[in-house]
Amino acid sequence: MGDFVHNLTRLKELELSYVNLLSPIPPILANLSSLTWLGLSSCGLNGDFLVSIFQLPNLELLYIDGNSNLSVFFPKPHWGAPLKSLYLSNTNFSVEIPTSIGNLSLLNELIANLCYFSGSLPSSMGNLSHLAVLDLSENNLQSQIPVSFANLTQLSKLWLYSNNLSGDTLEWVVNLTKLTELDISGNQLSGGFPSSFENLKQLQKLWLSLNDWHGDIPSTLWNLKDLESLSLDSLNLNGTLDANDLFKLKSLEDLDLSDSNISFAKTFINATSPKLAYLYLVSSNLTEFPQFIGYLSKLAWLELQNNKIQGTIPRWMWNNSRDSLYYIDLSNNLLTGFENNQTDLPWPNLRYLDISFNLLEMTLPVPPPLVIQYDISNNVLFGEVSTSICEVSSLVVLDLSNNSLNGTIPPCLGSIGPLEFLNLARNKFNSIIPHVYLDRCALRMIDLSENQLRGIVPRSLANCGMLEYLNLGDNQINDTFPFWLSGLASLKVIALQSNMFYGPIEENLSQLNFTSLQILDLSDNSFNGELPSKLLKSCHAMKDIVGQDTLAYLSIYQLVNLSYGQFTSIMTYAMTLMNKGTKLEYVKIPDVFVGIDLSNNKFEGFIPEFIGDLKSLLMLNLSNNFLNGSIPPSLANLTSLESLDLSQNNLVGEIPQQLAHLTFLSNFDVSHNHLSGTIPHGTQFDTFPSSSFAMNDGLCGSPLPNKCTNGDNVPPPPSSFKVDNKEECLFDLDWRIMLGGAGGGFLVGIVLENLIIDKKSRWFLHCSKKMAGGWKR
Repeated sequence: MGDFVHNLTRLKELELSYVNLLSPIPPILANLSSLTWLGLSSCGLNGDFLVSIFQLPNLELLYIDGNSNLSVFFPKPHWGAPLKSLYLSNTNFSVEIPTSIGNLSLLNELIANLCYFSGSLPSSMGNLSHLAVLDLSENNLQSQIPVSFANLTQLSKLWLYSNNLSGDTLEWVVNLTKLTELDISGNQLSGGFPSSFENLKQLQKLWLSLNDWHGDIPSTLWNLKDLESLSLDSLNLNGTLDANDLFKLKSLEDLDLSDSNISFAKTFINATSPKLAYLYLVSSNLTEFPQFIGYLSKLAWLELQNNKIQGTIPRWMWNNSRDSLYYIDLSNNLLTGFENNQTDLPWPNLRYLDISFNLLEMTLPVPPPLVIQYDISNNVLFGEVSTSICEVSSLVVLDLSNNSLNGTIPPCLGSIGPLEFLNLARNKFNSIIPHVYLDRCALRMIDLSENQLRGIVPRSLANCGMLEYLNLGDNQINDTFPFWLSGLASLKVIALQSNMFYGPIEENLSQLNFTSLQILDLSDNSFNGELPSKLLKSCHAMKDIVGQDTLAYLSIYQLVNLSYGQFTSIMTYAMTLMNKGTKLEYVKIPDVFVGIDLSNNKFEGFIPEFIGDLKSLLMLNLSNNFLNGSIPPSLANLTSLESLDLSQNNLVGEIPQQLAHLTFLSNFDVSHNHLSGTIPHGTQFDTFPSSSFAMNDGLCGSPLPNKCTNGDNVPPPPSSFKVDNKEECLFDLDWRIMLGGAGGGFLVGIVLENLIIDKKSRWFLHCSKKMAGGWKR
């Protein structure tokens, strides 16, 4: 590239944006004194940026944005370039903005979001009198916005969102009469709600969300006739809003008043809103539907979730927007039904409908014909599911869980081509599982748990090649193990617990490939024979420990693009796991969780040594079976293991001293076996209660009352060991078999972290949702 640049000394424009350079900036670029335009956006540049480029005598436009591995330092104090446009987004500054930036007197555009800037905004920025666009959003800027910003009278767009800016005045804004967009949301601006917007006659977008302002909305705000988007959520606003004032904003399309205490006046409304399409009133302490909603003639997106709205959903709600609505979220309220018990929902173009977590006591409303996502879970629905639901041929997500629906699961559900997420858990369905699934079944998640389903697992599920999650637990299914599931390469979770499955597993299996399987729960059935070694050996995802920097969950991410916007939904997998002998529901499963529960069956024989190869296991429960032989030392290879339950078996021999190296082990139970010898001590073993070792007459040492004859000063566990991959023979067991005992009880544990979302994260998630909903269409 150097020879190429040497021949271009008279070049005026050089555009290399999106060329995959993957290198530092060639030093020769600093010698191209004739350059007026240099484009290096998203080139994979790394190393330090050449500060001397800022001093090229004719350079007017410089684009180095999108190079996240490029470190940049502003020149101090001199700039030589007569820059008019400077794009720096998503580069690495990690410094304060120097006062020398005020010397760029010709600058028209400064785009520098996501640059890791810290410190305060220099007052010298007030010298940039030609500046029309300023974007310093998503940095770590602090302190007050300088009053010198009042000199930036040519500004049309000012974006300072997602910083740590503070202060209690914005009076300088009154001078910026050319502003069309102002976004200062997600900061720490405080005091009374600012009133200095009345001169901003050209303002189209005003986003003030997530600051520490309070008080009433100033009446001058309703004079901004060109306003298209207004975001005032999470501002501790109060007072009463008259819809007639709101309807003065004839151009308003987006309105967000979420997380506020605003009430809406019950006054005569003498107009309709011609353009308002996106309305967000989430967590606003509403107890009834605001009357003005019925006057919105182009309403497309309505969010009223997490309020206290009571009673029925009135018909006047869609008086003027019946045909325009495509997204409705009424979840987490106190709604009891639809007016006049209406079950045929009236929105012909609706794509998204969420009425979950309410008090709907009625038969299942059939969703509108074009709905993609329908969630009416966690209500009091009763009766059978009509086959007319299958006429909604666009369904991708169907969640009817946690109701009292009964009767037959409509077989036609298996013929809804795009259906990916089917959750009918915790109802009263008492039929067989439908056997009809299309050859091109798109299902990724099926949860039919906690019903009264009977019969066998339908073999046609083998057509669902994208299936990741299958939960048939807590039913009355009477079948052998569905070994043909191994043909589903994406399957991560198999939950068949608490049914009437029976018979051996191994003898029905030849070649298996459960490559992606992370969770296998076959507990509380009547499986017998040896532990399913072939099945477990094929679980390759259980063999490699995969690190993860952030907490994520097993889920389906659904992005729906429509001609007038898009929406996203994340449907997380949930299941019931045994925890300390109690069934607990986990609404989210970390995507690094790996567990096996084969408890409460009739498995016999040895615990195979190769289980020590499943190194990513966090939970292993083999309790309440007829297993014999000794505890394999190879279990010490399970360095991530948090819970190990081998209780209620016929195990003999010692507890391997190497298990003391399992430093994450928080739950351990080998009670009610025939174990003998010294209990390991040190690390986690000093924290386990005596119940973990009860009813093993040959065991001695802490925490049991019977001390070992040689005292408790046993040698520490070895730092390394060799594992014999051959299973132990009955004749190789030592004399300690004779010291066994018997009894009952078991313990399983799993620890899930809480995800704490701070204020800035809330702002990011909230604004991401608005952007997905069309705020930045």
